[in-house]
Amino acid sequence: MELYCTRSGCPRPVNSFAELDDLTVLKRVSQKYCTACGMPLILRDRYLPGKLLGKGGFGVAVLARDRDTPTKRSCVVKVFRPPENLTPNQLQKAQNLFEREAAVLEQLGNEHPQIPELYAFFELSVLNRSLGKEEQFFYLVQEFINGQTLEEEQKLKGKFLEDEVVEILREILPVLQFVHEKGTIHRDIKPSNIMRDRQGRLHLLDFGAVKQVTSVPISENSHKSTGIIYTQGYAPPEQMSGFQVYPATDLYALAVSCLTLLTRKSPGELYDSYNNEWRWRNYVQVSDRLANILDRMLLPAPQQRFASAEEVLTALNSKSALASIQSQVTRSLIQKPQNPPISQPASPLVPSSPRPRFSLWEVLAGAAFTGFEGGLLLIALRFLPIPAGVKMGLWGMILGGLIFAQNRRLIEKFDLLIIAGITFALVGFLLRGRGILFIIGLPIITGLVAIAITILFRLIYKLVSRFL
Repeated sequence: MELYCTRSGCPRPVNSFAELDDLTVLKRVSQKYCTACGMPLILRDRYLPGKLLGKGGFGVAVLARDRDTPTKRSCVVKVFRPPENLTPNQLQKAQNLFEREAAVLEQLGNEHPQIPELYAFFELSVLNRSLGKEEQFFYLVQEFINGQTLEEEQKLKGKFLEDEVVEILREILPVLQFVHEKGTIHRDIKPSNIMRDRQGRLHLLDFGAVKQVTSVPISENSHKSTGIIYTQGYAPPEQMSGFQVYPATDLYALAVSCLTLLTRKSPGELYDSYNNEWRWRNYVQVSDRLANILDRMLLPAPQQRFASAEEVLTALNSKSALASIQSQVTRSLIQKPQNPPISQPASPLVPSSPRPRFSLWEVLAGAAFTGFEGGLLLIALRFLPIPAGVKMGLWGMILGGLIFAQNRRLIEKFDLLIIAGITFALVGFLLRGRGILFIIGLPIITGLVAIAITILFRLIYKLVSRFL
């Protein structure tokens, strides 16, 4: 049998003990220790951590066996292992979150079959011989759900169909309604936190970011964050800003999860930060009912979305709700501010093409091409018998046309090389015998200057954007 060491930084955490394969020995053995660091391996004289399931910012999750049960029941052991560089205040906050997860699981998991049940929550003090001091370890033991997360499912099967996403909504929304009625917000809904078991039932996982609902309204005096925890792309504006969260906060994240399942694209690919809009309909064909429901769940202000998971279910199941949902989305889009903050996305009502995005390499390649062409044009125009003012106007018009064509993606990638090659050949042919080094050198210099200017302006833009 293999036992996994739960000490942070252990050089060889996997330990093999052949004698533990004998059930008689397994029942009676008092303790086993890590051969690399001396950490006790059998937790609380009961739990046998075996296989690493995953790592997070504050710990690990390990598949374990409970030797005090007749079937040696499988369970998940979560170990609280925060980074060593945390301040005492940050460490206390992280520890509070871990304890809160245990408290929520005890309250919710024992009452709802689609939320993992809490088995144990305990603390161990272990002497670290190399450091010469006691170390504190916190453990949470919960029900093991044998299955696949929706994220893992999508990697195997690709895009989800509309009917499959609707079924996911119909199964997860009642779980969220139960969670919200207990006065709790999950705050980290995403495909990797929704698991389908072997029987096909969905389960809501990872309550490590939960927050209790309060009755304090949002105001200028209540913008205090108690530790902002969210997954980038899935969290709505109020959560990213550290403001009060609501049931509608979870609904927003659930809608983003649906979009990623339908399109097999990340939230960053579907959200247009330039226009503060979700642009997803262009990637998938779904019914107006589902599209408008998702759009309303994605509205920027919590009060514009559905007030509860139950309302979303009603909209899914009611034919008469379509017109009212569409009207609500339309009113919200009309009423949105002219210059909304970028952290508050709004959803388009009709399909639209996503705004082209240029990678850094495309921008630099475009700058090099434009500079190179500019240098060639300067050489060619120099020998034309026309006034200098006309030459500069013609030079500017041609460069402006090239920049416009690149921005609209009328020319891109290999087009740039082809055009640059043809232009260089023409200029070289027309001006043959007049200094080949000059014809080659000037365009290269102007291309490098264009790259340098582009990099400089990009750095200035990033610096300025951090302070605005």
